[in-house]
Amino acid sequence: MNDLLSLSARFLDIAVLLSIIGISLSLVLLLYRIIKGPTNPDRAVALDAIGINLMGVAALVSIVLISSKLNDVVLLIGILSFLGTLAVAKYLEAGVIIDRDRN
Repeated sequence: MNDLLSLSARFLDIAVLLSIIGISLSLVLLLYRIIKGPTNPDRAVALDAIGINLMGVAALVSIVLISSKLNDVVLLIGILSFLGTLAVAKYLEAGVIIDRDRN
């Protein structure tokens, strides 16, 4: 039984390490897309994807620390990322974020 538990713990460590490497590579490529993106919508999509990756990093840190206290952080990053994406999309569509003229 102890062998099975140690094997599953080792497998979890390897999976978390591979996930962190993948997310790190993704973040570097997304930063490149933000800097060199051919259009502004490409940059907006890259910003949204960075928010999703940050949620993944917070979740992985929560797994490594064996704590559920970072679940609120994951939710907060998701909400802020969603609102930021909405604001950028509105700005790209209409040129303003808040429409004051309702006519």
